Amino acid sequence: MTAVFIHGVPETGQVWDRLRARLSTDSTTLDLPGFGVPRPPGFGATMDEYVAWLEQELREIDGPVDMVGHDWGAVLVAQVATNSSVPVRSWAIDVAGVLHPEYIWHDQARLWRTQGAGEQWAKAVVEAAPGNPESPAAVLTGGGVPAGDATAMGEKLDATMADSILDLYRSATPNPHAYWEAGLSAPSAPGLVLQALLDPYDDLSASDEMATRLEARTQRLEGVGHWWMLEDPDSAAAALERFWTAVGEG
Repeated sequence: MTAVFIHGVPETGQVWDRLRARLSTDSTTLDLPGFGVPRPPGFGATMDEYVAWLEQELREIDGPVDMVGHDWGAVLVAQVATNSSVPVRSWAIDVAGVLHPEYIWHDQARLWRTQGAGEQWAKAVVEAAPGNPESPAAVLTGGGVPAGDATAMGEKLDATMADSILDLYRSATPNPHAYWEAGLSAPSAPGLVLQALLDPYDDLSASDEMATRLEARTQRLEGVGHWWMLEDPDSAAAALERFWTAVGEG
């Protein structure tokens, strides 16, 4: 099997390196177009385009495939797991509360979704010098990224990524569940909802509800927040491998 990791915003696939180093299985990461890699000509960075891109990438990977999605990667993985013909062995996501019908965007997301204010944020972040409170590293640290990782992540936050963030968030109107009018049907493969208990961008009650709707197991991650794969990669890797073992045992 191959574990395929899909990152979120504002990240690249490097966010998974520490966790992947602790796995006993083969794994790979996918960089969303515009996030550390170029955006193809004509690519609008919308939810639908990212889902189509992910489906194509998965078709080119020798299976069986175990998908793991974080943040926006989780939203995309959930859509593929429930409304796609691409075969997967299993799927795992965090921030399942984002998929809830009554989800309300967090403050930073509302800024990104606002015309003018989002562009001002992008310009300030991209042009800020190191050490400036608006620099990518400072923004990421303020958002909960461990200080030792924020600098490396911030080096990837360029104008292309900033524009992609704005386009992606603005395509999700009014929220991911409502945008995909068909909603999320029961997936054909076993699923796991990871619940980082200190994640300010998730809601445990909404996550539990969505896990039930998606017929998925849940795994609570104690003492970690949104970037759980950086904060405690050992526990996260162990949780995933326990899940994959259970899937293999039927």
